[in-house]
Amino acid sequence: MTTVAFQGVGGAYSETAIYQYFGPNTKTVACTSLIEVFQAVETNQADLAILPVENALTGSHPQAYELLMERDLRIQAEIIMRIQHTLMAAPGAKLSNLRRVRSSSQSLLQCEKFIQRHKLEETPAFDTAGSARALAENPESDLGVIASKLAADIYQLDVLEEDIQDAPFNYTRFFLLGNEDPPRAQRSKTSLIFSARHLPGSLYHCLGEFAERNINLTKIESRPRRNRPWQYLFYLDFEGHWQEPVAEAALLGLLRRAGFVKMLGSYPIATTPHPDQKGTLIVKNGVAGEDVA
Repeated sequence: MTTVAFQGVGGAYSETAIYQYFGPNTKTVACTSLIEVFQAVETNQADLAILPVENALTGSHPQAYELLMERDLRIQAEIIMRIQHTLMAAPGAKLSNLRRVRSSSQSLLQCEKFIQRHKLEETPAFDTAGSARALAENPESDLGVIASKLAADIYQLDVLEEDIQDAPFNYTRFFLLGNEDPPRAQRSKTSLIFSARHLPGSLYHCLGEFAERNINLTKIESRPRRNRPWQYLFYLDFEGHWQEPVAEAALLGLLRRAGFVKMLGSYPIATTPHPDQKGTLIVKNGVAGEDVA
């Protein structure tokens, strides 16, 4: 059975994404930090790791991309999960009795209209599922928690409201990481990191290698280099597999023009779930998973 490491405690959205992709009986390993998630695979405590890399509303996860630069795990797949926030409370508590709500800062921001409508005082915490576990251990009748439905089930908290997020298109993109390259898919995406030389037009010419070959770039983002002040790395995704002749030619051109290039992997393109439909457990291609499309 595949074992997958994630950051957080049971009921974290990362764990929900694992179950969405592999099925509800997948063995998971909870880690206290993203660094430990990588280490779990590197030390064979887990076969794979799941890494949240960006949210459709709040943008990229800086530490995730820094770790992709520093470590050598390869991207096996991308998972796009719709984030459905749930308000939960200690058993017997009522929404009308709540005065405070606790969750991660990002989750509180994503439910801002709901929180204001019910005049709740925000209490930021480190994470969502950890907030649920803390409430279960120390019940408070006037405190609610925003986390996943899975967290409410695990910690036996009462669900007061579901789907309380302000925007229906609240998605998080995850990378599934491992030591090997995945099998080539019919529709692939490739991720890489590169630096442009400190010359006029350098970035323009690097990106031109893809434009000249009609390769579609789906993401480009700059991040500061941690060891060189005021120099930047560029994180780039493009449609296609690096072994396709046209992509291979573009990468060879990029290698000639860039100061540095690191391949993160080619992997199957994920489909963004539709926001109007609920998830149900189905089987596709022999793999059980929660279909939210």
